[in-house]
Amino acid sequence: MFKETNTRSIIKGVTWRLVATTTTVIIVYIFFGRLDLAIVAGLLESVLKIALYWGHERVWHKVKWGKKRIEPFNLWFTGLPASGKTVIADAVYVELEKMQIPIERIDSKDIRDLIPNIGFSREERNRHLSRVGHLIKTLQNNSISTVASFISPYKESRKALRNMVKNNIVVYVKTDIETCKKRDTTGSYERALQGELKNFTGISDVYEEPEHAEIVIETEKLSIEESAQVITNYIKKHYMK
Repeated sequence: MFKETNTRSIIKGVTWRLVATTTTVIIVYIFFGRLDLAIVAGLLESVLKIALYWGHERVWHKVKWGKKRIEPFNLWFTGLPASGKTVIADAVYVELEKMQIPIERIDSKDIRDLIPNIGFSREERNRHLSRVGHLIKTLQNNSISTVASFISPYKESRKALRNMVKNNIVVYVKTDIETCKKRDTTGSYERALQGELKNFTGISDVYEEPEHAEIVIETEKLSIEESAQVITNYIKKHYMK
């Protein structure tokens, strides 16, 4: 979470007092017709009230009553390769950052770059996602939410993740495989069809669709911006009340 610094509080107080002091000077001048008296009254009031405002802010900052903690959540984007998971997750992450939610972005490519030679068999993928689940759990213990995008094709690994982390929100980026092939800029689908890539989801390996996803995004019907808005609205409704 964020803590307001003394400097920020002081600047807020000064800018407010400029407006308030000008108002005081005008009122005193109107009633008494003396500009010198109006200026002195305005300056004296400003000094005293800036100090009082700063003290008032510091006291309320320490009072826990009326503050609501944002429970950490995990947005888990799943879908076929090239379905649009990463780009939509990136857009959602940007929007949630604007809402000043303590949040981190986790993408499958970044994790695989950190831990090479993981493999793509069912067992290896499940073990890999278990590691990711522990990472998310650690972040949540420090009140940090996450936006994670992984193909995660198997039901058992998604179920294990749901049991492992708090407030897991599955976002199924639903895109038909022909559209995914057209969107593929890396040539991965073509290589998989030619047998160069083994255990490739949607071609030589299965993708088990989520049956209980909290959010389903059909990318043929929604733009990236519209998809991100649907997801951020869900977060606002369930976690920002």
